[in-house]
Amino acid sequence: MRLFAIRDYRHLFGAQVIALFGTGLTTVALGLLAYDLAGPRAGTVLGTALTIKMVMYVAIAPLAAAYIDRLPRRALLVLLDVIRGAVVLALPLVSEVWHVYVLVGLLQAGSAAFTPTFQAVIPDIVTDESAYTRALSASQVASTMESLLSPVLAAVALTFMTFDRLFLGTSAGFLGSALLVLSTRIPDARPSIHTKAWDKAAAGIRTFLTTPRLRGIMALNLVVAAAGSIVVVNTVNYVRDELGGSQSDVAWMLAASGTGTLLAALVLPRLLDRIAARTVMMTGAGVLVGGTTAAVTLVAAGLTTWTGTAITWTVIGVGMALIITPTGKVLRASAGRNAIPEVFAAQFSLSHLAWLITYPIAGWLGTTVGFTLAWSVLAALAGAGAAGALLLWPRHDGQGAITAPAMPAGHAPSEDRSTLAKAA
Repeated sequence: MRLFAIRDYRHLFGAQVIALFGTGLTTVALGLLAYDLAGPRAGTVLGTALTIKMVMYVAIAPLAAAYIDRLPRRALLVLLDVIRGAVVLALPLVSEVWHVYVLVGLLQAGSAAFTPTFQAVIPDIVTDESAYTRALSASQVASTMESLLSPVLAAVALTFMTFDRLFLGTSAGFLGSALLVLSTRIPDARPSIHTKAWDKAAAGIRTFLTTPRLRGIMALNLVVAAAGSIVVVNTVNYVRDELGGSQSDVAWMLAASGTGTLLAALVLPRLLDRIAARTVMMTGAGVLVGGTTAAVTLVAAGLTTWTGTAITWTVIGVGMALIITPTGKVLRASAGRNAIPEVFAAQFSLSHLAWLITYPIAGWLGTTVGFTLAWSVLAALAGAGAAGALLLWPRHDGQGAITAPAMPAGHAPSEDRSTLAKAA
């Protein structure tokens, strides 16, 4: 089955891509807005805003996944897109830092509900197992492209306009996403195997705690967050204050990390057919430990050069892709079809819980005591996460390419963990 021959999937994928690019522009613009409001303390403002984002994701995503089968999913997705578009439109009007915190809270509450709902829709539209696997990959490629192209587009736009205009592009992206979702035929959700909302919210977490490879992924989430926080939170102050760069330079440096992610993503699909996901992901953990160590060396030794920073940011982008890209296949191989929304929602919350730990370190600690100590702490967390993953994810559990066994539509033997484990 050709994936993009499925009209409803094609429209939903387009909605995802448009919303992703809107979100990417928001990330760049939010950093510059923080710098405009707080100057040298922009890292604190951005770190706080992103911490609020993580709190919303950790708290709301599991509840959203629990109630997905009780709500009209198309209407919910459209409503969430419209709300996010309206909130982003208000961001350039703020004059106080606390305004940013309130609007970011509203924006990310919408995103936290949108993501698990969107993920739960895909297996109901793409019923063929091989096509569904490709849909997971396509979603990751879209995220990868956004991480590369959004900063580039922002850099180009900032040569012609001020950063506050970027929020207009984000708002338009969310509204365009809403229109595409509105044009799809999304079926009603299948009833979950769990009847109580709390049981559904906790089911995915229990799966993570009882499945060795998923416990390894929890540790790898910390590696990704520790390295990624350096790039996401500290780039704006590092480029503006340490390197003396401009607004456009901030976007180009973020694009360097995205370039590393894209390069890895282009190679990974074929690589994952021949090499175990565990091997690829552990390699990514090693790359990120090396990248964070290099970042610490840059600031500790006073080697704050454009070239050194760009190389380090690119290496971090490569390492993040090596871990994030195979994650969907590992999750898919660890759950039955009806349990997929719960497992993906659990990963969504658990991964953002790791960011909730690392964002304040990068933002608050980086502002108060400097990059050297803050990045040293993050490098230590990356190392601890990598070591934990090696211990928690047994080597024999990831020797083959991970593929989920085919199952008839509507059938979800979620209790058949032994069969699924053998696929890994």
